[in-house]
Amino acid sequence: MNITEKNGIRPGEIKPDAGNAVPEHIGVMQLASRMGEILLSNGAEIYRVKDTVERVIKSCGYENHSVYVLSNGIFITINEGSPDACTSIKHVPIGSVNLEKLARVNQISRNLCNGYISREMAYAGLDEIEKKVNYTDLGMALAYAFGSAGFDIILGGSLFDSIAAFLIGLGLYYVLKFLSIYGHVSRFPANIAGALYITIFAAAFASSDLNLTFNNMVIGGIMPLVPGYAITTSIRDLFNGDYLSGIIHLLDAFLTAACIAIGAGIGIMFIEYIGGGAVLL
Repeated sequence: MNITEKNGIRPGEIKPDAGNAVPEHIGVMQLASRMGEILLSNGAEIYRVKDTVERVIKSCGYENHSVYVLSNGIFITINEGSPDACTSIKHVPIGSVNLEKLARVNQISRNLCNGYISREMAYAGLDEIEKKVNYTDLGMALAYAFGSAGFDIILGGSLFDSIAAFLIGLGLYYVLKFLSIYGHVSRFPANIAGALYITIFAAAFASSDLNLTFNNMVIGGIMPLVPGYAITTSIRDLFNGDYLSGIIHLLDAFLTAACIAIGAGIGIMFIEYIGGGAVLL
């Protein structure tokens, strides 16, 4: 049995149907906090998370509450100023984007707010969402591959350049997965290693007799690593007045971009050192 979870209940979490005498407002706070956590960890915007959490709390009849959301944390207080006030503080590490999970959580919140489902049913729906595997390895690898090939063509590459970028992108996913699972490498060093891998293999393809362009293959290959969503989210947060969250996302995007540049730079220096830079022409 998983020591971090027993009977489907997390440590510190008590479900309304667990047979425990728990104040109703605590159960509501836990449900809203968990819903916000799933949204935030799967790439939802700050204002959407805050709006969803507040709507869930209000739909359960609690008007006196306070919700504060950052890019990596959620703070909720219900019955503020009362003797039975309770507060939840949840740390949410920055994760990847999963639009399917966002859509399903939003549907659960809408159904709960409209009275179509109970809180117990909402809990069951959130359990199902969290247990669902994000994407298969093959699906993710093909997404990396087609993304690299597609951007290669869009940015001026030839058909053969895009085929090479397809193979580079296919291998890139497995390189990142290997570093994450077996090497226990964090995201930033993994991006450096990924960019280095792309540069080396693009140079290997360019040195062949297929008349491939090194620059096009590198640009297409690194596009799956580019933090476009993080930049977009940071700008949106800044315009919405969530300055701290916007700066956090912006810093995350710049660090990711810097790691990509470092990895590609190391690869180019290595190629120039061993081959005189001929493959880069």
